[in-house]
Amino acid sequence: MPQNKRQVALVEHLQAKGFVGIDELALHFDVTPQTIRRDLNYLDEINLVVRRHGGAETTNTSTTANTSYQSRKIMNLDSKEAIAKELVKLIPNGASVFINIGTTTETIARALMNHQDLNIVTNNIHVATILSAKEDFTVIVAAGEVRHKDGGIIGEATCDFISQFQMDYGIIGISAISNDGSLLDFDFREVKVAQAIIDNSDCIILAADHSKFGKSAMVKQGSITQVDHLYTDEKLSAELMEVLAMSQVQTHIIESNYNS
Repeated sequence: MPQNKRQVALVEHLQAKGFVGIDELALHFDVTPQTIRRDLNYLDEINLVVRRHGGAETTNTSTTANTSYQSRKIMNLDSKEAIAKELVKLIPNGASVFINIGTTTETIARALMNHQDLNIVTNNIHVATILSAKEDFTVIVAAGEVRHKDGGIIGEATCDFISQFQMDYGIIGISAISNDGSLLDFDFREVKVAQAIIDNSDCIILAADHSKFGKSAMVKQGSITQVDHLYTDEKLSAELMEVLAMSQVQTHIIESNYNS
């Protein structure tokens, strides 16, 4: 249980707002950032909040609904940026690339801006906006229904559109990865598009920070064994490492500073 009224109010505030940064919480509750960190660390220990880099959010154990897009944009951002910086080294200039929905893939899109002559097909409006600023990039936006909450494009028309291409690389994110290596998500329509990207890419690159592992979601997209490269920021379980080794998935563990 929370130890004082402030901690109760902290939990309620996070329930209402989603992810909130430490400085914002300190200002809201008129206490020092150190006090907020102590509160969050304690509340994390008793599983009332989840401590993230730079802040916290309330525990979300739902298998039917993802954390809000605005929260995910700033959650583990250092980890996502570190992963993106290394991942884009695998992509040569002039390559053709699928990029799917997600805040991680949006971070990767920003990291690709120093490349030249890329050909990109995406079902993510935010990715298209980022990459279309480069005059030497060709950016193709998939047809389909635009999901208002995060700018993702989904549906049968999107799958059909994706299937018209055969790309050098498919860069995908994921909402959750189970301990047996199952790739999980919350929207079956998004999953269908991701499956189409996997089926029509010569090389599949999965980017997933530490928060995605051991998490649950209700729709199975596939298996991590379908991936050629995995980029993450933390050592994985022995069970999962064995699965990756048996399937010859190249695993890249990128250090970041998310534990501040």
